[in-house]
Amino acid sequence: MLNESKFNVDRLSVSISPNRDLMGKACAEEAGNVICQLLEEKENISIIFASAPSQLDMLYAIMENKKIDWKRIIAFHMDEYIGLPADAPQSFGNYLRIRLFSKLPFKEVLYMDGNASDIESECNRYAELLRKYPPDISFIGIGENGHMAFNDPHIADFYDPKLVKVNPYLDDTCREQ
Repeated sequence: MLNESKFNVDRLSVSISPNRDLMGKACAEEAGNVICQLLEEKENISIIFASAPSQLDMLYAIMENKKIDWKRIIAFHMDEYIGLPADAPQSFGNYLRIRLFSKLPFKEVLYMDGNASDIESECNRYAELLRKYPPDISFIGIGENGHMAFNDPHIADFYDPKLVKVNPYLDDTCREQ
């Protein structure tokens, strides 16, 4: 990409783009290559998508990639609020349904139900789906307070044995973002 700066920090490859549009296109190009490679190796793949404005430039650009066979991709969304109507604009599943899931012919889209009568059972159901279709790639962003998927920095435990859980301590920065 034009005017893109690239360097490594230890094993981390870093790319800096002059604006969001070019950043989204560069990310979508690289992600598309990874998806196509995975699809050469496996019949179907699973992808987790984050629902955040920081992801939109990449999502819009990757939807234009005609090499990706979306019919072989099982899609997950990363997180969800509890108690919002499924069609609420703040619902992460709805956010992705409107902007991505309804626009491409995914093999399957698996949603979390933030209105389940038993939230713990819903977490377990979604965790079982993640075990059944282990994610091959995840598109995640980092929130304003450093969170990833409601794993706020002050409570994140990357050794937690639970794949899906409720965050009872969502801070104001995360809520307002």
